[in-house]
Parts: sequence; structure tokens; C-alpha cells
Amino acid sequence: MKAGLFGMPMHPGHRPQADTYEEVAERIILADKLGFEEVFIGEHVTCLTEPIASPLIFLASLIHRTKNIRLGTGVIALPNHHPALVAGEVAQFDHMSRGRFNFGIGPGGLASDMELFDVLDNEMRGKKMYEALDIILDIWNSNPPYEYKTEYYDFGVKDMVIPDLFVGTMLKPFQKPNPPIFSTAMSPFSESVKIATMRGWNPMSANFCGEGVIKSHGQKIREGYEAMGQEVSYENWRVARNVVIRKTDAEAEEAALNPEGGNFFYLDYLWKVLVAANYTAVMKEDPNMADEDVKVADLVSDIVIYGSPDTVAQKIEAMRENVGDFGHLLMAVMDGEGENNAGEHQTMTLLANEVLPKINSKVKA
Repeated sequence: MKAGLFGMPMHPGHRPQADTYEEVAERIILADKLGFEEVFIGEHVTCLTEPIASPLIFLASLIHRTKNIRLGTGVIALPNHHPALVAGEVAQFDHMSRGRFNFGIGPGGLASDMELFDVLDNEMRGKKMYEALDIILDIWNSNPPYEYKTEYYDFGVKDMVIPDLFVGTMLKPFQKPNPPIFSTAMSPFSESVKIATMRGWNPMSANFCGEGVIKSHGQKIREGYEAMGQEVSYENWRVARNVVIRKTDAEAEEAALNPEGGNFFYLDYLWKVLVAANYTAVMKEDPNMADEDVKVADLVSDIVIYGSPDTVAQKIEAMRENVGDFGHLLMAVMDGEGENNAGEHQTMTLLANEVLPKINSKVKA
């Protein structure tokens, strides 16, 4: 199993954005030094608590501050963008990073962004995402003239093409034929997981999902492979989780349940957002439990993997046995205000140096 980071990222709205950007950047630099394979950064335009409007701009600042870690979008909400602009910007980033780019795509998950870009209708938003991606892939694999007429897009370049001067030709990525594609999922039995599997993408399960929801994603991966008549493999499945590791179980429990801690803030905030959206099923381990009976401490206990290195290794192994032996664990990026940043660094270090070796040594044995 390999490790990575997944960050919305989320911070209290009162914190200066410049501080939080650097905090997350330093977390990624540490991940690179520790041997984490990849990082995914989210995109939200209308939320100061999740203040990265352009993951590409943010990640570009880390190309020369890191050496090996792959830099990914988690995700670019394609219905909010013109596909030609995404095609050009992603291809440029891929060249600038010399192929260290992971292309995470999705329909978007923040209602205020959906309102801003007039894509509140779920069915329409899903169609726009797939149309946009198909156009992007075609741009990368073809030459001018470009002509696209779909249900939601109508554009092209045909009259102003000058082949000898390369005018009218769009940039193709560094990675051939394109950067690897990643797709996030958070809904129980999400059909997008099956679609991602069948299209050769890499599915990613959100960190705030209950384990039952994660297990349903594993079932959808299985369905995808079975529909193609292929052997089932979970190697490319990314599962994001909140993780807290300390030297002892008692220290880890105290840190995880600390009302001033990053995990407590994260789950408290996200629960309130999902309650407002009437979409709490993704977080509840017991879907029949009334929303008013759910406490933040319950969410921490259900969702956060916490404990000593031995305990966390055992919990991850038990989870893989239950949901499917996912090949990548993405540690969720928590806010680091006060003492929390040092705790996050400690968790990352113990995960890389103690937990993963325990898990992987058993796999090899």
C-alpha cells in the first residue's frame, strides 16, 4: 500500500489565507521528503473555509519546492469551466512539472459554487462533466481544425488555423496520451465509481464517508471489472481517511477527540454543511440514525483512524479486509492552527516510517 495526501483543504474562516496556503505547502513538502507518492488539492470558489479557487495555481508553486511527489487536482470541477481552457492549462502544468501531474476531475460538490456557475441541476452537471472530459481528451489527441457541438458545448477553431505557424493548434500534455485521470466519489453505491473503473480512471473515495459507504464503492469497482470481463483489482483505488497517530493509543484518542483539534473542527463543520444540504447519509455509519442524535465525537470515532502505529496499522488492515484491499491511502489534510500543525506532522512521519512498513511487510510475507 502507498500513501498520499488529500486536501480540500479546510481551515477556520478567520485565518489569513496566506498563512493557510503556506501551511499546506509545507505539509506537501514534508510529504515529499517522507516518500508520500501523491497529493490531491481541491477547488472551491465561493467558500473562505476551503479557500483554494485554483488548485493548479497553488500546485504550480510546489513544482520546484518538491522533487518526487505527484501533484494532483482533487478535483477540477469540470462543469464550472470551459473545457478548452482546462485542456490548455492542464497540458501546460503537465509540461511544467515534467509529467508529475494527476488529473482529478469531478462534477463539483459545493452548492454555492454550483449556484455561481448555474449548474445546480444534478443530471445536467453530470452530463456536462462527461462531455467536457471527452472534449478535453479529444483536444489532446487531435490536431486542428477543432469542432465541438454537444448538448452543452458549441465551439471550435477552424477558420483561423495557420498550420505552418502552428497557429490554432492546442497544447498537448507531457504525459502520453494524457495524464492519469482520477475521479472522486462520496455517495453510497456511487455509479461514478463503476464508470471510472470501466473507463480506466482511478477512483477516489472521500475521507468523510462512513466505512459502509467506502465498502459500497468497492462493490462498484467489482461491478465495473465484472462488466468488462476482467479480474477484479483494487490496486488503483484511492481511499482518503482522517488519520491521527501518536506514540500511544491514549495520546491519539485525546488528540482526535480534542474539540480544539483539526479533525474535530473538520467533521463538525462538514456535518453542519451536509445537514444544511440534507445529505448526511454519506457520513453516518448507521443510515437509520436520526441526524439530531449524531454527535461530533461519534463522527470522529466512526471516521477517523486513530491510535498508536500498531493500532493504526491494524485498523487499516481490518478496513481493507472489509471494504477491499485498496492500494493507496490518502491522509486527509487537517487545519494546523495552534498546536495542530505539529500533530499533523507527527502523524505523517509515523504513517510513513512505522505504519506503512508494518502493513507492507505483512503483504510481502
